[in-house]
Amino acid sequence: MSAIVSPFRGRQSAFRKRKSPLGDSKVVDYLDAKFLSQFINDQGKILPRRVTGLTAYQQRQVARAIKYARHLALLPFVAQDLK
Repeated sequence: MSAIVSPFRGRQSAFRKRKSPLGDSKVVDYLDAKFLSQFINDQGKILPRRVTGLTAYQQRQVARAIKYARHLALLPFVAQDLK
């Protein structure tokens, strides 16, 4: 009896695993304004998840950290020339 061989076996996926925008550090620090500024646009708005590529949990952490940083005056609420 011959074994049935799948035509898909041994192929590599065409999709690559996405690298996390947070990098190796899983901790989002609200005091790191330079790090948080990559998640806001030129107007100072928080970028959506589909743009940043974060998970839902990470997006909530980043949004909360940005809001804390704004209240501590580390990030502007409204920015004209942020970047």
